[in-house]
Amino acid sequence: MSATPHKPTVTEREARQVAEAAREQDWRKPSFAKELFLGRFRLDLIHPHPMPSDEASQRGEEFLAKLRDFCETKIDPARIEREARIPDETIDGLKELGALGMKIDTKYGGLGLTQVYYNKALALVGSANPAIGALLSAHQSIGVPQPLKIFGTQEQKDVFLPRCARTDISAFLLTEPDVGSDPARLATTAVPDGDDYVLDGVKLWTTNGVVADLLVVMARVPKSEGHKGGITAFVVEAGSEGITVENRNAFMGLRGLENGVTRFHQVRVPAANRIGAEGAGLKIALTTLNTGRLSLPAMCVGAGKWCLKIAREWSAAREQWGKPVALHEAVGSKISFIAATTFALEAVVDLSSQMADEDRNDIRIEAALAKLYGSEMGCLMADELVQIRGGRGFETAASLAARGERAVPAEQILRDLRINRIFEGSTEIMHLLIAREAVDAHLSVAGDLIDPDKSLSDKAKAGANAGVFYAKWLPKLVAGPGQLPRSYHEFNQQVDLSPHLRYVERSARKLARSTFYAMSRWQGRMETKQGFLGRIVDIGAELFAMSAACVRAEHLRATGEHGREAYQLADAFCRQSRVRVEELFGRLWANTDELDRKVVKGVLSGTYTWLEEGIVDPSGEGPWIADATPGPSRKENVRRPIR
Repeated sequence: MSATPHKPTVTEREARQVAEAAREQDWRKPSFAKELFLGRFRLDLIHPHPMPSDEASQRGEEFLAKLRDFCETKIDPARIEREARIPDETIDGLKELGALGMKIDTKYGGLGLTQVYYNKALALVGSANPAIGALLSAHQSIGVPQPLKIFGTQEQKDVFLPRCARTDISAFLLTEPDVGSDPARLATTAVPDGDDYVLDGVKLWTTNGVVADLLVVMARVPKSEGHKGGITAFVVEAGSEGITVENRNAFMGLRGLENGVTRFHQVRVPAANRIGAEGAGLKIALTTLNTGRLSLPAMCVGAGKWCLKIAREWSAAREQWGKPVALHEAVGSKISFIAATTFALEAVVDLSSQMADEDRNDIRIEAALAKLYGSEMGCLMADELVQIRGGRGFETAASLAARGERAVPAEQILRDLRINRIFEGSTEIMHLLIAREAVDAHLSVAGDLIDPDKSLSDKAKAGANAGVFYAKWLPKLVAGPGQLPRSYHEFNQQVDLSPHLRYVERSARKLARSTFYAMSRWQGRMETKQGFLGRIVDIGAELFAMSAACVRAEHLRATGEHGREAYQLADAFCRQSRVRVEELFGRLWANTDELDRKVVKGVLSGTYTWLEEGIVDPSGEGPWIADATPGPSRKENVRRPIR
């Protein structure tokens, strides 16, 4: 595609440099998941399970009780699905309840909930209707409150946080019609003009954008005298002159989602509304997402709990061949998967959230793994529920009710959860993001060896440094506590979980050896081996989930809450997870990646177009990507502020 004046054209290398510059470079605090990928099983970083304070728990439980009552009495999920809109009175009720300010400090009028209780609240309200969960999450996890909390000035916090806590809905605007996970090509501009910036551009998939009062907008500031330039974050009043919400998008799920297309034409934004420095926008976005990503798997936990409840009730009532369908192994295995996976996913989210609250560990990889694992497993659990329900699983709740049966929205939850594998970083992008962090230690000591732009002297220096690092590191991957029969014996309580933790320790070392071998084999081509990197990350996710499940089981046993049952669920999950891990290890080296690349080249070159014959294409006319040329809007403004 030819370049147009308004759209920056960048090479692959330049795009990678932009993404790399936005990364948090330093590891100032320990990270359980980072150590896991390096072959070091640091159980001491997560066990004993961290606990919230009594005061935080009391405040959180009191709000959950109010929110539960609101969900049961004030939310009509069938109406939201039917009308494809959250009623204004429901949103007003959430505002009065303080739900917009769950994560905002009490001094700004918020509730000041911890990450743990914020996530529990999202799981609860998301179970009533996922679109409401998405609205609250987009507002607080990635909208105005979170970046201001971390990077805002005191003046910005004083002005905007009280509004966000009680009345104003916020949205986060990064994606553009032709820019997704490659922000180096961001086309929206913010040109300095006196004490203002002037915004021009188009943003796509603006969750909450249709009803928002405040926006976080990522735009490119041109480099000029006195201006460093680069991708920069701004707080923008959604009602500003020149802003047009051109479309309210409709999706296969989350029908109540207020997601749109927003055009900026000569929109003036005060320089005082810039968040952080010029050029810091991507770093702000990524840092915001570090804990913000935990909200999505939290809602997947809520979905898993609902899937388990429906699977239990239905499969006990439905009989086939003289006994409940749950007692048939083919169905029972699905129920066991849903129960065990829900337990493990809640363990992952609670553990990561409590570590975020305590701020004692760096959880950027843990949060990313939770998002990746939760979104994938959530979809699988919903799919299995539909299968357990059979034809009724495919039938809508409204149709079930019309013919006199319980209105169970199983097909809806499958549709609603599907976006989670794309939202806030697709599974494929999460694989690459986590893989980059997982190999960070290697690149920091040996990166210059595989960088084609480095000089021979730089490569020689890197070679010497790498030699010292690997001479110390590699011998530690040979043996460890996972080979000692008595290791982790404190997890042997009626049900013995210690073999699973020994397996995690051995597998972490095997994972690190596999990564090192791959880097030695492919060197600079390692970053192109996305299938391999994805499996490495998936193994790490399973090992993290197994660790969290065991630690949670022991925590529940020690506190006297369903300890025996928790051990059983953790044991079931770990056994299921180990089967998946062994398959992934096998597929590191025995796979069809090379052949797949050849087939893809054939598909793109038209070699197989004969295979497409014999059909009609029901797609409409139009370009694959909508035109996003800056300029005045030619469409009606469909913005709908809720006041």
